[in-house]
Amino acid sequence: MNRIKTDICIIGGGSGGLSIAAGAVQMGAKVVLLEGHKMGGDCLNYGCVPSKALIASAKQAYAMSHGESLGVGEVEPTIDYAAAKDHVHDVIATIAPVDSVERFEGLGVHVIEEYGTFISKTEMQAGDNIIEARRFVVATGSGPFVPPIPGLEDVPHYTNENIFDLREKPKHLIVIGGGPIGMEMAQAHRRLGCEVTVIEGMKAFGKDDPEMAAIVLDKLKGEGIDIVEDAQAEKISGKEGEITVHTPKGDFTGSHLLIAVGRKVNIDKLDLETGGIAHDRSGVKVGPDLRSTTNKKVYAAGDVAGGLQFTHVAGYHAGVLIRSMLFGLPSKQRTDHIPWATYTDPELAQVGLTEAQAKKKHGPKLEVVRFEYHHNDRAIAERKTTGLIKVMVVKGRPVGASIAGHLAGELIGMWAMAIANNLKMSAIANTVLPYPTISEVNKRAAGAYFSPRLFESDTVKRVVGFVQRWIP
Repeated sequence: MNRIKTDICIIGGGSGGLSIAAGAVQMGAKVVLLEGHKMGGDCLNYGCVPSKALIASAKQAYAMSHGESLGVGEVEPTIDYAAAKDHVHDVIATIAPVDSVERFEGLGVHVIEEYGTFISKTEMQAGDNIIEARRFVVATGSGPFVPPIPGLEDVPHYTNENIFDLREKPKHLIVIGGGPIGMEMAQAHRRLGCEVTVIEGMKAFGKDDPEMAAIVLDKLKGEGIDIVEDAQAEKISGKEGEITVHTPKGDFTGSHLLIAVGRKVNIDKLDLETGGIAHDRSGVKVGPDLRSTTNKKVYAAGDVAGGLQFTHVAGYHAGVLIRSMLFGLPSKQRTDHIPWATYTDPELAQVGLTEAQAKKKHGPKLEVVRFEYHHNDRAIAERKTTGLIKVMVVKGRPVGASIAGHLAGELIGMWAMAIANNLKMSAIANTVLPYPTISEVNKRAAGAYFSPRLFESDTVKRVVGFVQRWIP
């Protein structure tokens, strides 16, 4: 057995683990990284990267058949589903070297391609190695949750971990789950020529602002996606090529089945009990400093830390942990400034509080300003006028923003910056943006906050009147 002593042992080579490893080793710490599966984690191999690549293929196909409003003749695209999957895997392969074993070993990280298991509160075993570390970081991420629906184990089905390996285009894809993953894949497959039915036990986009969700859902339904809400999957039957999902709202039959109902954290292999690490179904129990509540040598980052499950959150956690582990400085996570986006068309994005959450928290102090895309000149020029932004404002500062529309995932960044840095609405209103751009939606929303204060104020009118009469 090979014994290794190190400063930091990181379990998991996904976004959070790799960010911590790269930062720590370049600042002088000794780092061991354990990864028993694929470097890059879920995001690179099964999540963010392949899904956006497939969405790009679908967007191109849709554009070819929807150009009439722009004076471009519409054609029926020839869709090669297998070639689209080749594009997906080429994108993964292009990005993969950045996350590779070779790159991180080149930085000085000791990479062990084995799963890690705690054998004491201060040691892990990975293959033939026992690692003793001053600090451990659990960054094992999450995987698809497959619910125990009767009959599911007897029929072929897909999750985000294997849908991107499917090369035969589904004739009729049934998606169980109306969250971001399910809806992104539903629209992508519809645009690539599949019939698509989405079955959701509650409400589609249930975690987003209902008004914003409705904008996106109307577009998806308009493209021919059948979305069945409040329909819990009770049983699944059938065989390959003919699978039926039985619900209280009827039976739905398709050729392929995708399960996209949520995520479960990857902790089964870790033996957290032996490590003296408290945990539950949502992950490792940590404090605001991301440190285990029961073993102070252990930290968690990303999905397994029990909070928001996004790649960029794992990267943010890396910064929090590097500050505390390397420099011994107090460092705590916060979540009020964390944005998220769903990359349907139109996109759906959120940061901070939704309107309902802000009303509950701030009551009469809350002001909600709105601006619709159809007043934006660039949106008009590109025929992308379906969309809305809402900004929740308390005492002149944004506490949340919701956007549904073209490039919402890009636009939300300005509001994430404002909330992260405690900026006032005036900081947005004072920003000069190039014309014409979609980003003017943000500035116009800020303008909507100040307009009544300027144009409907008797005091302002009296001051202007005085200046015009008496000041030369």
